[in-house]
Amino acid sequence: MLAPAKVNLALHVTGRRPDGYHEIESLAVFTRFGDRIGVAAAEADALTVSGKYAAAVPVDDGNLILRARDALRQRFGAGNTPPVALTLEKNLPAASGIGGGSSDAAATLRALARLWNLGADEAELARIALTLGADVPMCLSAQPLVARGIGERLEIVPDFPSLGLVLVNPGVAVATSEVFAGLEKRDNEKLPPLPPALDFHSLRNWLEITRNDLESVARKLHPAIGRALSALNRADAGFARMSGSGATCFGLFETGNVAKRAAASIRSHYPEMFVAATRSLASGVDAHGQANG
Repeated sequence: MLAPAKVNLALHVTGRRPDGYHEIESLAVFTRFGDRIGVAAAEADALTVSGKYAAAVPVDDGNLILRARDALRQRFGAGNTPPVALTLEKNLPAASGIGGGSSDAAATLRALARLWNLGADEAELARIALTLGADVPMCLSAQPLVARGIGERLEIVPDFPSLGLVLVNPGVAVATSEVFAGLEKRDNEKLPPLPPALDFHSLRNWLEITRNDLESVARKLHPAIGRALSALNRADAGFARMSGSGATCFGLFETGNVAKRAAASIRSHYPEMFVAATRSLASGVDAHGQANG
């Protein structure tokens, strides 16, 4: 099962709650590229990790995949959740602002709910997802959406097109807590209304009047993020910005073929960077490319 990369096209920090969590408003999309999760019945629980970034994945209780398995087991009982072999193909850099761990957890919830035939509806899975992290409910949805609150209040955006994207990570891991701690202002303006007709041009123009309030802090902590953005701009991205708390940046391109050519150019100049050309999932299409509803 695909665990798609999450890309925050815009992210405004709008407040801070008494419990320390930050309030946000974010337009997020999910891509056809990501990690892959596998589940199968087994004699004993197991987790196998492969892929380019496998070495960065913890295999103890801090692993969100194992926590997702255990959260379902706690909710539905050991008798309904027998041993399972989990596999993770780790294609996304860790701690990179594109929801890798959160998306892995969300895909695990969905795959295990199906394997174990738990009959859990979307609302129940979303409640369990939120116990695993603020980003996990939106990754469970994996559709173009606006997230509010701490990320748990989701508004699906209808008629959102598929976008050509290039993801670039300069090879630095970013601690989300460190970026939020560095914010000087936490009560910023909310997102402006989306344009009535959504296409590449209207979205690019809309993005020009939005922000990622975490970008300036992350760039001060990790100047390499600036090099990733420069690489995208030199490759003629229609728009470039950092996603989430970084360090992954995205470039918006008018077509998938243009994105592929740009990615090839960036790889040739920056072979040390993670570079992926992909497309975002349009409204009404799930992470497997199937019609949703």
